[in-house]
Amino acid sequence: MHPARTAIRLAATALAVFAATGATRAAEPPGLLLAAKRAPAPPWAAGDERGMANALGAVTQQRCAWHLAQPKARAYEASHPRTATMPKSPFASPAGVQHKPTAGVPFSAHAFNSEVMEANAEPGQQGTQIDALGHFARIKGPWDPKDPFPADDAVYYGGLTQKDVKPSAGSPLLKLGIEKIPPLVTTAVVLDARSFVGKGQALRDGQLVTAAHIEGMLKAQGLGRRGILPGDMVWIHTGWSERWKDPYDDNGYYAMAPGLSVDAARLLGARRVVAIGLDTPFIDPVPGGMLQGKAPPAPGTPEGLPFAVHHHMLTEFGIHHLENLKLAELVRDKVWTACAMVLPTLDQGAAGAAVRPVAFGVPGQR
Repeated sequence: MHPARTAIRLAATALAVFAATGATRAAEPPGLLLAAKRAPAPPWAAGDERGMANALGAVTQQRCAWHLAQPKARAYEASHPRTATMPKSPFASPAGVQHKPTAGVPFSAHAFNSEVMEANAEPGQQGTQIDALGHFARIKGPWDPKDPFPADDAVYYGGLTQKDVKPSAGSPLLKLGIEKIPPLVTTAVVLDARSFVGKGQALRDGQLVTAAHIEGMLKAQGLGRRGILPGDMVWIHTGWSERWKDPYDDNGYYAMAPGLSVDAARLLGARRVVAIGLDTPFIDPVPGGMLQGKAPPAPGTPEGLPFAVHHHMLTEFGIHHLENLKLAELVRDKVWTACAMVLPTLDQGAAGAAVRPVAFGVPGQR
């Protein structure tokens, strides 16, 4: 049967069950869950630039269709509004947008408005954004900044070299850029670490969300049998986003944060998720003082890889990062699974992009 007809048939069956029982389900119907076994699995073809996004297709679209078809499904914005006064990344230029005065078209009755980026602005690395696979690579060993940076030694996802990806200082990413990310339209699993790990409090800087925590949250939220399926996105609410203030008041939002442990990254890689997103700026755990060289990385971080989760997810597994998500509303309404849509821009050769993730799900799941 054609995948689209299958999705419609399964959605119709789910609607009938929903109407008959009045249930609000966190997990999709069994047929959709069993179909996950048909999702493509690595190894991918030589020269692949999509990473785990290869798992997307008819199977994930059918899961999404079920959520969209629910009569009580709501749309949830998972991104922060972008403004000139929002918190800014220390790894990118703080420059933003300048709003131009209203202008006219000569000899016409038109008036129009527009904006211009300030000098050295890096919109793809600010606010709610996604990382391309070419955002991170690994060199042979720790770099001593007294020496020139050995960029030519960099190795990227799939074993691609610096010559393959960025052959000159001014080159865009010739491979693994933002434009290689397909539309991410799939199910999102939303996990509430603030409740489960933090016991109702926002997680502390440097605090870890471990593989055991992920398994525990799935069980606590009624998703133990469903689990995490190939092609899912996983969005984790830590409560760190409570520090996102606009205008920003320098409360440490971008100076430190909780994040994933290495074993959590490996677990998600083994489950073949296409993207991991947190309501934090780094995905990696960053203890206070680490960025300034005054404190070590979080416990369990491999030597020489302070951003080990970036390394494992982007460079080894080919899993994209969504940073600075806004998840409090989804968690408040107990929307644990949803159809999520993330469409990066087609900025050729870019290493990051601003995104507007949106989730469609039913409140009050159990």
